[in-house]
Amino acid sequence: MTSSFRHMGVTIHTTSRFEKSYRKLPERIQTEAKRKEIIFRRNPFDPRLKTHKLHGVEKEAWAFSITRSHRIKFLFLERGNALFLDIGTHDVYE
Repeated sequence: MTSSFRHMGVTIHTTSRFEKSYRKLPERIQTEAKRKEIIFRRNPFDPRLKTHKLHGVEKEAWAFSITRSHRIKFLFLERGNALFLDIGTHDVYE
């Protein structure tokens, strides 16, 4: 899957949970999340994102870093689409 996304733009869709969590974040984290989203759209495996596959019950999901403590959890969908599931600290893994 990695290579199919490497050189194409990614369209992002969001869940209501993601939207709600995003609104609760401090403004500086929201700003950084927007910056990282731009990078993600160009290349979801850009090293600055530290994109990684999750394990266990979350094995279908992926995550990337916004800051040292904040992450976006997401799914890759077909044809260059991604679904942002949640945003926050490591609690997004639960």
